Amino acid sequence: MKKAAFRLQPVLELRRTQERAAAVASARAAQAAADADRRATDHETTLATAVLPRSLASGDFLAAMTLLRVAATDASDARAAATASAEQAEAVRAQWTAAAQRTKALERLRERHREAQQRAEAAAEERAVDDLVTGRAGRPTTEEVPWTD
Repeated sequence: MKKAAFRLQPVLELRRTQERAAAVASARAAQAAADADRRATDHETTLATAVLPRSLASGDFLAAMTLLRVAATDASDARAAATASAEQAEAVRAQWTAAAQRTKALERLRERHREAQQRAEAAAEERAVDDLVTGRAGRPTTEEVPWTD
């Protein structure tokens, strides 16, 4: 008995490829989010550890305060970028999950197809055995006639 091929196999292969691409994109996005968080933490740590000297001329004090303000703005911008990067990573992870679900659905269809084939093969085999048994039962028994010279 010829086995019927799973007609959606090319689609399944495409879905698997899409899932792998989504997994790679998710890993990259997660790495980018972790890097952005590390940079933001570095900016915040640098800002938190900044200490002004006790005595400064008024111009130097103004310059130092301006630098601290710029550093605070940079730290805030870095944290906002880290948050946006984390949100982007979550969106990419959701796309990966959706791709995995589409792949899983096709894999379940393929498994059902295989099971249906196995059931059909078992039924065909059973019919063949039944035909042999009923075919023999319907024929009269003949005894062998010895060969005589």
